[in-house]
Amino acid sequence: MTTFVDRVVLHVLAGNGGHGCVSIHREKFKPFGGPDGGNGGHGGSVTLVVDPQVHTLLDFHFRPHAKAENGKGGAGGNRDGAKGADLVLKVPNGTSVQSLDGEVLADLVGAGTSLEIARGGRGGRGNAALASARRKAPGFAELGEPGEQLDVVLELKSVADVGLVGFPSAGKSSLISVISAARPRIADYPFTTLVPNLGVVRADEHTFTVADVPGLIPGAATGKGLGLEFLRHIERCAVLAHVVDTATLEPGRDPLADIDAIEAELAAYGGLADRPRLVVLNKIDVPDGRAMAELVRDDLAARGLRAFEVSTATREGLRELTYALAELVAAARAAAPELEPTRIVLRPAAVDDAGFTVEPVADGGYRVRGSRPERWVRQTNFDNDEAVGFLADRLARLGVEDALAKAGAEPGALVRIGSWEFDWQPSHFADVEYVPSSRGTDVRLEEQSSRASAAQRLADRKARRQRPTEDDPDGSR
Repeated sequence: MTTFVDRVVLHVLAGNGGHGCVSIHREKFKPFGGPDGGNGGHGGSVTLVVDPQVHTLLDFHFRPHAKAENGKGGAGGNRDGAKGADLVLKVPNGTSVQSLDGEVLADLVGAGTSLEIARGGRGGRGNAALASARRKAPGFAELGEPGEQLDVVLELKSVADVGLVGFPSAGKSSLISVISAARPRIADYPFTTLVPNLGVVRADEHTFTVADVPGLIPGAATGKGLGLEFLRHIERCAVLAHVVDTATLEPGRDPLADIDAIEAELAAYGGLADRPRLVVLNKIDVPDGRAMAELVRDDLAARGLRAFEVSTATREGLRELTYALAELVAAARAAAPELEPTRIVLRPAAVDDAGFTVEPVADGGYRVRGSRPERWVRQTNFDNDEAVGFLADRLARLGVEDALAKAGAEPGALVRIGSWEFDWQPSHFADVEYVPSSRGTDVRLEEQSSRASAAQRLADRKARRQRPTEDDPDGSR
């Protein structure tokens, strides 16, 4: 028997973007033909898609980790890296996507409905794409961005027009088995049904679906008897049908008391007060059951509830019941608002929006927030001085330097952008233009560095190794 799973925690990770390539075109008689490093491919995204053939979240229960493919790195000869393959996860109709703290991110209802839950990282640009009139042969490339990582809760809520509610062993499974082609498990003991069953019912030109929700007991709204696991499947039902056992021999139980107990749980759960209801007085094939049904008929009418006396054993009264359910479903569908296609909303940035903010933090530093500065930092190779200089130029052109100065930042102040920390030194790049030098280096960084350059360190090493002579006892020549 297939296990039914209606709630899982899913850990998704989109693919990382591929790194850009640093390459110089070389061929015979043309040793320096210019940069030809290709761009890295974008990482694959993770998407949830509703598939009518999927009815449970069982696959995610056994495989809760989902990862899309990484993008490939660029190569020389202007060859771009391949894009990582997107990962499509098929989910049942009626799946609710929530954050770990319970915030609803999306409700996936309807075949083909999709949601991109984690976006793949951008691929880094190669040095061919970074070339400019000033940087004709960049000695660096951008790194690929990491893919988005997210933990979400997938919760299945059955999508049905009619929900059958009632105590255990009231005959809900038997009812759905005789009015539809569904074949749920039926036995003469309570809690036979542990998972919802869906059936399709046809009454002339009307077709609707019925959900057999497992039995509810007093305290179900607080989780007693797994009530919360069952009540969630009633949320999307347009019509509720109370299935009452008129032939029960349990003390203290009668049709009116059963209805009051179930209504109390529905009210405690909340959000179901506006659903139309009717009552199914089941098991009238038993003499005591028929007598009880006749006894409570007037009381139910006084409450404004339509009651139908049926027997799933002899199929008495089922035709009238199915037509009444079809009428309620048709009325609910007519009253429902028409679905409009999703409108594309354009929200242009404000004229005075700089695209970033600078905020002082408690330890005396400053935090720079913004999509572009944070993306640029993630794509920078900090082992390459030329790449660091390029980043500083971009931040200065964006206005980050001026904003830090206006916020009161002093030279040497700690600045955080994304996950990186810097000691702010505005004199490095203030009014100093980039001067092409050896690939992978930036003279502006070397001028401000207290560490001797590689050439200076080599000269000092040679001087220390020079042996003194009689004419030059101190080794100065």
